[in-house]
Amino acid sequence: MTPASFRLVSALALAIGLCASAGASGASAQTAARPPVEQAQSQGRAKNVILFLADAGGVASVHAASVMAYGEPLRLHVQQWPNLGLSETSPVDAFVSDSANGMSAIVTGVKTHNGVISQGPDGERGRRDGTPTKTVLEYAEEHGLLTGVVTDRPITDATPAATYAHSNDRGKWGEIFPQAFSPRFGDGVDVLIGSGRTEIAEQMAANGVSFDSLARAHDRPIYATLEAAPAGNRRPVVVAEEIDVRAATLRALDLLQAGDKGYLLVVEWDAHTDDPREGLEHIAALDRLIAEVQSRVDLDDTLMIFTADHSFGLQVDGGRRGEPLLEGYEAWKARDGDDRVVRLENVMVNRTHTAEEVPALAIGVGAERVRGYFPNTHLFDVMMKAFGWTPSSGE
Repeated sequence: MTPASFRLVSALALAIGLCASAGASGASAQTAARPPVEQAQSQGRAKNVILFLADAGGVASVHAASVMAYGEPLRLHVQQWPNLGLSETSPVDAFVSDSANGMSAIVTGVKTHNGVISQGPDGERGRRDGTPTKTVLEYAEEHGLLTGVVTDRPITDATPAATYAHSNDRGKWGEIFPQAFSPRFGDGVDVLIGSGRTEIAEQMAANGVSFDSLARAHDRPIYATLEAAPAGNRRPVVVAEEIDVRAATLRALDLLQAGDKGYLLVVEWDAHTDDPREGLEHIAALDRLIAEVQSRVDLDDTLMIFTADHSFGLQVDGGRRGEPLLEGYEAWKARDGDDRVVRLENVMVNRTHTAEEVPALAIGVGAERVRGYFPNTHLFDVMMKAFGWTPSSGE
């Protein structure tokens, strides 16, 4: 054996010995074996957490959004994030989730029934209340953090409602919205921005409540547009007919970043592809917004997560580079586009929720915990551990 060969064999033997020693020493060895960046993330705590939710943004939809917007796969900003997992979304009694169970599981760590908002599986939609499950937003309020919820959907819709309300029926908007003003912990959501003004007003009126009466009772104006909310209002509530999600999110971020203790921000953008172009454009727009938000935060003290509450029946089954992904879309729209199954040249959409896992991507403090296959309840644990909080019992 030549001297060079001997040195090579010795180095390999030393490396094998070190690996064996590390495997025998348990969890501490696992930490030591991580890359330096991952070690730094594991040892720190998040001051801030931002959760982005593409409603119905499954793996196929995220892929299709990249191809539609950029002509190539893997061009979305979030597809460059280093931490990726697949989140399983089922409710307790079925395989396919709606937004109520899907988001409730993410923000409370407890799966429930479809149609039920942040209540345990002892709840039954429209018939029986379940045990209220404590949301990560409620934990943030309890710890004195600032909180914000922004959505293009009605602010009482299942996804945003799951962060601040508890109901046995996602359709009870007239009961859900007032809960934002009577929080169980802290002083309630600091920045609350969404749409659905007419429908929410109608449902509240049936219960003898109006926006004006609610605002007077809690000394907190409820604005009809984002522009109407004064810059000096540090805790704006906006319930509009339509919302510019980008403008609302950046406004919320500015307000929340002014706090000393940190914040939790939840941003939803609807990504259902009943209308394929609209849904995919929303994913691409949300992705651009995420890139903009990331440029305004410090990942040394902030965790950012992107995920979906459930998947949707879209598949890309054709197409060539240099050609439009949604070939045939205009013709489909021209004939009213009411088919249960949308059949375009390269894309087919079965217009329903599906049971496939959805992507979960993360970057920043605690992001290394997002990996592998896991139930969607794991994302609650990821956020709680990033903050350094232990869930309390009996809530």
